[in-house]
Amino acid sequence: MIKAVVFDLDDTLLWDKKSVQEAFVATCKAAQEKYGVNPEELEEAVRKEARELYASYETFDFTQMIGINPFEGLWGDFTDKINVNFRKMKDIVPTYRKEAWTKGLKALGVDDPAFGAELGELFPANRRKSPFLYEDTFKVLDELKDKYQLILLTNGSPTLQNEKLDMTPELVPYFDHIIVSGAFGRGKPDPAIFEHVLFLLSINKDEAVMVGDNLHTDILGSNRIGMRNVWINRDGKDIVDDIHPTHEIKQLSELPKLVNSLS
Repeated sequence: MIKAVVFDLDDTLLWDKKSVQEAFVATCKAAQEKYGVNPEELEEAVRKEARELYASYETFDFTQMIGINPFEGLWGDFTDKINVNFRKMKDIVPTYRKEAWTKGLKALGVDDPAFGAELGELFPANRRKSPFLYEDTFKVLDELKDKYQLILLTNGSPTLQNEKLDMTPELVPYFDHIIVSGAFGRGKPDPAIFEHVLFLLSINKDEAVMVGDNLHTDILGSNRIGMRNVWINRDGKDIVDDIHPTHEIKQLSELPKLVNSLS
């Protein structure tokens, strides 16, 4: 008997990839207007430089554990005080943004650190202008809210994840609990954060189902404690690393029928 549906946030309910993409498009357009660079090539170069820089910082292992990706680092402020690594990130990210964009420009033959710094600040502004939800998000939550406890279980920095929720305030009232990995101290796929959900709800693993888009966090983590799960595979990706979901759907709109059948 299913009593609780546990939702991932980014690219499950919130269309984060589109928000980041739109921010890149708008920011790279500014570079095209100033220097005539190809915006798609600049985006690719900045993404590459950002990944490499991000992995070079002392905070990298922490961001991997909590689940904060390089592109969140390009716009988050990380004012969380609950962990020394967040305080380190707060100090690192202004330089990180400037360097990622400056190096990206340089890869295309433009050497202008001042403009790189400008783009580094323009990207966060553009990201904050472009929150997107999937079109079926609210319909699905409406269908489930009266039958099940709804939990939001998201990896990331508390300040950044809460800012995303502030941009889409209609989401918050649907959830009985909102759990952010950075506040808990460990992120998906660590079994501890899934066990924490069960403890909060006073239920066992057979009474909850995890819903998410990421095999390596949502599905692997819930598999580790024997919790059933639903992989939202909108892009038709292949199974990797032998991580097998209990169920697979192509759209969120398929979820209510599936969850009801489990109950």
